[in-house]
Amino acid sequence: MITIEDNGAGVSPDMKGRIFPRGVGKNTGLGLFLTREILTLTNITVDETGETGHGTRLDLRVPKEG
Repeated sequence: MITIEDNGAGVSPDMKGRIFPRGVGKNTGLGLFLTREILTLTNITVDETGETGHGTRLDLRVPKEG
């Protein structure tokens, strides 16, 4: 497991579970969508597990063979 986190505002409750689909976001809506798609090619999964108001946290699960 690789964890990446910051100390910002985090993901709002209405966006929890919806940050990875294409078109979601402030600009092109491709950033996290492309991130997840590329990681999927290498069998790595990514989930947002942060707490609203305490920052964003991304957990990347890397398979042992990775």
